[in-house]
Amino acid sequence: MNEKSLKLLINNGVIKKALIKSTGARFHLELKTASETLICETTTGKIKTWSSIDSAAKYLKRLGLGCAELDIGYWQPKQKSF
Repeated sequence: MNEKSLKLLINNGVIKKALIKSTGARFHLELKTASETLICETTTGKIKTWSSIDSAAKYLKRLGLGCAELDIGYWQPKQKSF
């Protein structure tokens, strides 16, 4: 889901919950609606990731969300990228 579409969903109250989730040393965003989970993607369709929690949080704030859960269960700060 691209940024423009996400802003539209957020402004219309469709997004019910935001989750900053870890995978290795990177973070991605999952946004939950009443019926599905959306994952933020790049313009090429790959999962959009961040190297720090604060950069992911800044992106959420720019979208218009001020509250999110943090899941660091799979966070491995020393893991190298593939």
